[in-house]
Amino acid sequence: MDFSFDGHTIKTEFTGSKEHQGYANIVHGGIISTLLDEAMVKLAIAMDMPVVTAQMDIRLKKALTVGEKIIVTAAILKDTKKILEAHAKAVTEENVVIAEATGKLVRI
Repeated sequence: MDFSFDGHTIKTEFTGSKEHQGYANIVHGGIISTLLDEAMVKLAIAMDMPVVTAQMDIRLKKALTVGEKIIVTAAILKDTKKILEAHAKAVTEENVVIAEATGKLVRI
């Protein structure tokens, strides 16, 4: 999976396949959660701040159909000495929000 970094945010695209489904033709929420987590961590690493996820809160807002493309973005909300707070979002090409997450990332 390739991520593009603009200096402040990170972005990637994902299209779920049958291997990613939970229920028939629906991408498993765990896959979406993993994408959001990965975007937040990859962003911190791209900003030369290696981290691990300490806490993550996820809101799954709409089912993602197998074959439907989403755009995943992440941004840093707060940067303290030890912890970064980040936000990630997955939207369809029509800008419909599929899921959002906030995370606390601990510097390593």
